[in-house]
Amino acid sequence: MTTFYRRLPKFDYVKPKEVEEAFRLLGNSDGGKVKVFAGGTDIIPKLKQRLIKAPEVLLDLKGISELDYLEYKEGAGLRIGALATISRVTEALFVKEGFPMLFQAANAIASRQIQNRGTIVGNICNAVPSTDSAPALLCLGAEVICMSRGGERKIEMENFFSGPNETVLGSGEIVKEIQVPPMPVGGKGVYLKLSPRSKMDLAVVGVGAMVIEEDGVFTDVKIGLGAVAPTPMRARKAEGLLIGAKVGEELIEKAAYLAAEESKPIDDHRASAAYRRMMVEVLVKRAIHQCLSH
Repeated sequence: MTTFYRRLPKFDYVKPKEVEEAFRLLGNSDGGKVKVFAGGTDIIPKLKQRLIKAPEVLLDLKGISELDYLEYKEGAGLRIGALATISRVTEALFVKEGFPMLFQAANAIASRQIQNRGTIVGNICNAVPSTDSAPALLCLGAEVICMSRGGERKIEMENFFSGPNETVLGSGEIVKEIQVPPMPVGGKGVYLKLSPRSKMDLAVVGVGAMVIEEDGVFTDVKIGLGAVAPTPMRARKAEGLLIGAKVGEELIEKAAYLAAEESKPIDDHRASAAYRRMMVEVLVKRAIHQCLSH
């Protein structure tokens, strides 16, 4: 029997206006007593359903205006602040034109109401294996800028996830921004999502691909996979097969099969592991073809 909870459990709520105030609260936290959030589109439902233990304090970052930005500079790339909403990313022309696969991934996240509240940084910090933004960010070579009272550190996106719903963020540390370098010259990218109701459901399989082809040869390929391993992942063996090789249908089919073999899906209520592997093969092949046809 399923129990539905309509009320939130008891906790204190704080909304600091300065980063230093947030650090002070986090510094006094012991054993996860303070939980940080931005949009709240993930944590609030989980608290209502008692899927996670209620913290003593829920710390809302929305009041810290210095974390609310989305910027692009020629030659430097894209900076996505911790409070930049998903809808803001989808509406930015410099994202749609300069980083189309990130635009596609952001646009694939839930409903418009969720996009208006949720953030891209929150999407990766939730660290669910099926997160839509991660495969695209992996292919784009994104880095996560984390900060604490001790300063800042930079983490490659591929090293940010440590397990399902887990990241390498330390105690007293928050994500300041995501940095995305400019798309390489000649690079084409795409994100494809398989789900029962398009953006309204979590991805059964998510595939990002970035391809550079010159004179009929793959000079660079990056393939990001979501929902088919404990964390979002790169299909390194498939990439290695393609890079430096002549473009051909048989080669693409072999790479897609290899990507499926690299994945580590599970059986759950949304799909079987076998089905997910088959769909990785289908979507990787499709994504590469779409990149080549742009």
